[in-house]
Amino acid sequence: MSKHFRILSAGALIITFTSPIYAQTDSIDLFVKAQMQKRGIPGLQLAIVKSGKIIKTANYGLANVQDSIPVSNNTLFTINSITKAFTGVAIMQLVETGKLSLSSPVSAYLTGLPENWKTVTVQQLLSHNSGIPDIIDEEESILISPYGEQAAWKQVLALPMDFKPGEKFSYNQTNYLLLGRIIDTLSGMRFTEFITKGQLQKAAMAKTISAGFGATMSIVPHAAGGYTYRKGKLTNMFFSMPPSLQTAAGMSSTATEMADWVIALQNNRFLKERSSMVSLFTPALLNNGKPGGFSSLLNGYAAGWPIAARTEHPAAAAVGGGRSAVFVYPADDLSIIVLTNLAGGSPEEFIDELAGLFIPDMKESNSFGLSAPVKLIRTRLERSGYKNAIEEVKKIKKGNTDFVVTEDEINSWGYKLFRQNKVPDALEIFKLNVYLYPASANAYDSLGEAYAEFGDNEAAIKNYEQSLKLDPQNNNAVQQLKRLRSGK
Repeated sequence: MSKHFRILSAGALIITFTSPIYAQTDSIDLFVKAQMQKRGIPGLQLAIVKSGKIIKTANYGLANVQDSIPVSNNTLFTINSITKAFTGVAIMQLVETGKLSLSSPVSAYLTGLPENWKTVTVQQLLSHNSGIPDIIDEEESILISPYGEQAAWKQVLALPMDFKPGEKFSYNQTNYLLLGRIIDTLSGMRFTEFITKGQLQKAAMAKTISAGFGATMSIVPHAAGGYTYRKGKLTNMFFSMPPSLQTAAGMSSTATEMADWVIALQNNRFLKERSSMVSLFTPALLNNGKPGGFSSLLNGYAAGWPIAARTEHPAAAAVGGGRSAVFVYPADDLSIIVLTNLAGGSPEEFIDELAGLFIPDMKESNSFGLSAPVKLIRTRLERSGYKNAIEEVKKIKKGNTDFVVTEDEINSWGYKLFRQNKVPDALEIFKLNVYLYPASANAYDSLGEAYAEFGDNEAAIKNYEQSLKLDPQNNNAVQQLKRLRSGK
């Protein structure tokens, strides 16, 4: 479905800085503060690495809203599934020692598994296309059994496969539980110890080491509070993973120590062979020969790393809990770490634009991220005006019968225009999508949102009604219609 934007008040942002040694300090800070205000992010840490050196770190806002405690250099943030990137490195370390092969079945290293799990490869565990059922109820973020880890494990063992291994991408915490057990077995130590010795100590990550792998279950000095919005109100959010799943999401860190870790990774302090880094950042292919991932942005998944696979400025993009992200741009020798304490802050949505402060052609305003067909349309509309979108596409298609632009590409472009505060232009692009894809519930849903943002509630209601007609299961349309009809 479409991605819905809301403007939330973040309250007063307390700003402190650490070594602002890059010339674009002011523009970076202004950009970050604007994103925090827009998304209602209470607290944020930033670190930027260029050419193997940390060129900027900064702290913004509140680590603890209740007591007005500002984010400082010592503040530790739960990094959620960014932990998987550390697990991916640990697996590649075992590959380098000859103890493990990514193409080998999991049954080569673990016993007592169901028969239909045995052919799943280590690579399929790493890249979430195993088909093994999930031990976590992702909707509720809890174990599938209310009776604890062992009961949940017994329950997941008895479940059928979700799909044939390699058939599709499906994010799944059981995969990383099994990877943890493989690390335990092959290294002769707990995966927490293996990661600590093999990575955290080598990168001198003292604060990360002191925090351990308990996430918010443990009492961690200087830990940032966790927050989310419920019905538009900022509320506390608590997160923890049981011990067996802490390869999936167990760690806390600071942006500076995460930057140190990225530098150590790039300087071959964890992995010695170039082929290991290639494997770490290369998206796995499904049975159909295509990669699978979370979205049009994070369209692949490698060894613990989501990947933004694209021709221009590709990125390895570890994300965690919808609140933190680490983007590594190998071709540009640039890395950006953003840690926040808001679930739903989603820094992965704005890090590319932040990178555009260093690499101008990455700015959305310069068409970065748009496909070649969309860039062609944009070039025409920048000359003739966005109100001519449908007519211009008709002309293009008349002159080139092979011209194809997908619904997702148009929808994504519309939301890029939203982010640039070009609501009238976005409205015309969503109209274009409805014209091109009149049977799409999502196209009408997005157009309804654009009309609502434009202030035309009558047209918004009309389009949400059409979306619901095409897809009676569209709960967002139901909720938006209630809101619009009530006048709230």
